[in-house]
Amino acid sequence: MKTEKQKMLSGEYYLANDPELVKDRTDCKRLLHQLNVTEYVASDKTKAILDKLIPNAPANLYIEPPFHCDYGYNITCGDNVYFNVNCVVLDVMAVNIGSNVFCAPGVQIYTATHPLNAEQRRSQENAEPVTIGHDCWIGGGAIICPGVTVGNRCVIGAGAVVTKDIPDDSLAVGNPARVIRKLN
Repeated sequence: MKTEKQKMLSGEYYLANDPELVKDRTDCKRLLHQLNVTEYVASDKTKAILDKLIPNAPANLYIEPPFHCDYGYNITCGDNVYFNVNCVVLDVMAVNIGSNVFCAPGVQIYTATHPLNAEQRRSQENAEPVTIGHDCWIGGGAIICPGVTVGNRCVIGAGAVVTKDIPDDSLAVGNPARVIRKLN
């Protein structure tokens, strides 16, 4: 039988209050506290915290605190990824971010979702992965919803709510986000 963590990582409904998951989130929050409060300025100690918090990222990942995530270990980044202040990544499931991706202040990336049935929603949740391609710029306050893929070389406008996949080389804006033109 699958553990709740295995269910979570495979996109099945799972119990978020499972002791293993609660421990993982608590460990993540301790690291976030160190990053956001204790070591607010970039230093060797900050890099050591990021190595523990987001082990699937290269050394040149840059996060401008405060930053928030659920687990950290479900975030994978390429080279030269930058998160400006107040970014949130709800990484219940895989968040794959390519190289040379810049997230402006207040960007939110969600993998977590919940059942539409109210009774089921009281105890269970699930998730869908998010992928952001290479060479993307995600504008301030943009929200990337569960299950979305943003293609390579895209620009997502400030305040956009991305509910559907965005093809390569696109400028997408609005709520819900829509492609308004091709780039390059």
